[in-house]
Amino acid sequence: MSAALAAVLAYLLGAFPTGYLVGRFVGRVDVREHGSGSTGATNVARTLGIGWAAGVMAVDVGKGVLAVVLARALGAGALGEALAGLMVVVGHSWPVFAGFKGGRGVATGLGGLLLIAAPVAGAGVAMWLAAVALTRYVSLGSTLGAGIALGVGVLSLATGTRPWEIGAYMALASAVVILRHRENIGRLLAGTERKLGQPPEPSRSSTPANSGAGATAKADGRQPQQTVRE
Repeated sequence: MSAALAAVLAYLLGAFPTGYLVGRFVGRVDVREHGSGSTGATNVARTLGIGWAAGVMAVDVGKGVLAVVLARALGAGALGEALAGLMVVVGHSWPVFAGFKGGRGVATGLGGLLLIAAPVAGAGVAMWLAAVALTRYVSLGSTLGAGIALGVGVLSLATGTRPWEIGAYMALASAVVILRHRENIGRLLAGTERKLGQPPEPSRSSTPANSGAGATAKADGRQPQQTVRE
């Protein structure tokens, strides 16, 4: 019973839409209509600046930490911790409070992993830093970092080096993070992914207007401007 309660509380905690609320109250924008459409810190940085993005990241990491702390306070055991770590990522990715359109789950997943398997979290962060430093692709770093946790989770399940609940948690939560990056992965393969530091694309809601402008320009014999997606 305590494990189920921990899972529900973790989902609701993860569903607190930090980036969305910061965008609405600070920038008067819906960050989901800009850039990648995510509510995560990377898209907030492109939309509102690095300062607000740092705050969003801190809160999102804190959500993951708090979810596991609550599970422990409830005495939910390894199963409760695993469910809390997974469901806080699910809540962040598909938040009920923001129309089920949230972030990628990276920061929130890191918060939970720091308490459940700190060495794995450290390895994931190191991979993220190396990949971003070398390529300036944040999404590549996030996917590779999640891949480390996924691999460790699967290996743990196969060898029994960790409780099965923890191995399953790492595998499933990491799979959610990678799934949430599927569009980024497609753009990486196509060579169209936006690098760190590149300016954001115009608002998604402005696309029809841009299309109309492009058609008018073409009719006048001018070349329409091309918009490159993140």
